[in-house]
Amino acid sequence: MQYFEVTGGQRLKGKVTISGAKNSALPIMAACMLVDGETSLHNVPDLADVRLMIDLLARLGVKSHRDDDGVLHLEVRDEKNVHAEYGLVSKMRASVCVMGPLLAKRKRAQVSMPGGCAIGDRPIGLHIQGLTALGAEFELRNGDVCLQSKQLIGREIFLGGPFGASVTATANVIMAATLATGRTVIESAACEPEIVDLAEFLNASGARITGQGTPIVTIDGVDSLKGTTHHVTPDRIEAGTFIIAAAITNGDVELVNAKPEHLGAVIDRLQRIGVIIERCKAGMMVSSSRRLEPVDITTQPYPGFPTDLQAQAMALLSLADGNSTITEKIFPDRFMHVGELNRMGAKLRKEGPTVIIEGVKNLIGAPVMASDLRASAALVLAGLVATGTTQIRRTYHIDRGYERIEEKLTGLGANIRRLSE
Repeated sequence: MQYFEVTGGQRLKGKVTISGAKNSALPIMAACMLVDGETSLHNVPDLADVRLMIDLLARLGVKSHRDDDGVLHLEVRDEKNVHAEYGLVSKMRASVCVMGPLLAKRKRAQVSMPGGCAIGDRPIGLHIQGLTALGAEFELRNGDVCLQSKQLIGREIFLGGPFGASVTATANVIMAATLATGRTVIESAACEPEIVDLAEFLNASGARITGQGTPIVTIDGVDSLKGTTHHVTPDRIEAGTFIIAAAITNGDVELVNAKPEHLGAVIDRLQRIGVIIERCKAGMMVSSSRRLEPVDITTQPYPGFPTDLQAQAMALLSLADGNSTITEKIFPDRFMHVGELNRMGAKLRKEGPTVIIEGVKNLIGAPVMASDLRASAALVLAGLVATGTTQIRRTYHIDRGYERIEEKLTGLGANIRRLSE
């Protein structure tokens, strides 16, 4: 079992290149099943989740390889299999993104109920609601979601859920609708940059999608899609994590390829805390004042503050000069990192979907356990500034969403090592 050992106290300085977005790459890889011919994807990060998706697609007849330049090439060679089995799907929630492409292209989809991080209940009712609205027949059989349709028919679909729009449900319905007959209009669609990226890939392949990035997306079905080349958008969550890494260490870091236009709410909150963020030709420059101001944060669907940066922001606010609050409106149970940060000397108190943060002067290194992907990142950030050494178990969580994070942090001057027990 691997773990990270972080010795705090180093001020981060230098340049770091932001990788392609995991949450863009995975649905785009699944969308390749809609395409006739080869697809070439640039800027796909080398992550555990990406490798799991490659394995899943291989079982669904998609041949893939990375060339010497790191470009990922995918091409469907066999369309007989429509079953995304439990063994892989249970490890990664994004596997559910194969549902729409399988249904649209192969007329049937049998997908195991998805797994992923332990951050609370994430039902797939909106996926089923959207796909059955297009005319699919649905059955739950032996833990598998089974869908079939001889021909999907476009129509108006409302995809709003109790916690706002669903990104993966929006992606699934968009992918299925590209090959449906007629026009599909999605109301209360997710507006995330990853949805825009998916739509741009599909349009380059011959789809007719408009309105992406707004709550109303229109898809006019086409007969077929063709292979294309696409560059995956940079990862806004990785960029946000490194912004907070620079801030928590009072560092001075240039984020190459970061897109500030994807981080409006994050930049607003962090600037109020005292983080100095400037646009530059390569991306963004980040530094920090020595005194961190307290602030209140509420996670919301895009363009609001992302739930995927909630834990990292909590680590930063643990050192603010005063009391802050973070309210989780997307996944109300996503607070398993609270106890681990408290082990490091933070003063955090959970009150329903809100955590009250009493700022402390310093954090203290301790052995801690990561519970999910973003909690892992928060504990690494806390370790960067803590007095002494922090050992973070379950590094496999962080490897799902951050490409070589220890190498990138080491390149900025951090003292972090990946070790094996």
